[in-house]
Amino acid sequence: MTPPHGSDHPATWGSRFVFVGILSNLSLALIKSVAAVYGGSSALLADALESIFDIVSSLVVWGGLRLAAKPPDENHPYGHGKAEPLATVAASISLVVAALVVTYHSLSQLFIPHPPPAAFTLGVLVFVILFKEILFRRVFSAGSLIDSTALEAEAWHHRSDAMTSGAAFLGISVAILGGNGWEIADELAALFAAGVILYNAIRLVRPALAELTDAAPNTDVAGRIRQIAAAVPGVIDIEKCLVRKMGFDYYVDIHIEVDGSLSVFDGHEIAHRVKDAIREKELMVREVLTHIEPKRTSEV
Repeated sequence: MTPPHGSDHPATWGSRFVFVGILSNLSLALIKSVAAVYGGSSALLADALESIFDIVSSLVVWGGLRLAAKPPDENHPYGHGKAEPLATVAASISLVVAALVVTYHSLSQLFIPHPPPAAFTLGVLVFVILFKEILFRRVFSAGSLIDSTALEAEAWHHRSDAMTSGAAFLGISVAILGGNGWEIADELAALFAAGVILYNAIRLVRPALAELTDAAPNTDVAGRIRQIAAAVPGVIDIEKCLVRKMGFDYYVDIHIEVDGSLSVFDGHEIAHRVKDAIREKELMVREVLTHIEPKRTSEV
């Protein structure tokens, strides 16, 4: 997959994948809802409900990515990058709500006698599973490429939909093949789907909350920045390197040691060279704050 280039901001590029997901979920939700009603399947209805909630969460993610693409302004000097993990949190909350709705519906139907679902619902689910797995791979690849928690969350919505459809397929198959007494498999499959949805919600919200609280990125960005800075002429050592993620960009605070006998002007020049060297390496570093630590000449 080709990364965004030119004037394309990563958030703008990523929002296109979300928009495709919105249209896909809208179509699939309609197909699954009609098939669930006419086919009499709780598991397929639960799957359709999840697709409806996916539309809501996708709209939130799409809005968050569009906002994250806006440049810094007077009120937001660090940009609007935090909108991206905020969208991830909102999307995760929508998954929790979807899991609760599916659980309630399945439990309410669990002990009510009803015929097994119609066989044609299996064909619908095969199509949904294949389509959603393709979407997952495309969107997750794009999210990894631009290091977007929101786009990766969107991808896992597609995977979670494929998994719930798979559970529905299994439950409906057992209900149809098992005959009398096995109709409960349809509801049990829906409950399993609810568990998968809830698990994905918890897994997705953790990195987003870490980013919102300025936790250190779980990447080797800091190590690479240290190596780049240490290679700049005049830098003796790296005393401290702090990195935080703001949307798609990194902000760096680095303390470098230089010869204490240098003039303020020379120390300032070294600091600028360090900043330029880091930003030239295309590490998605937007800003570098360089602090000079003088080292005694006898220690150099």
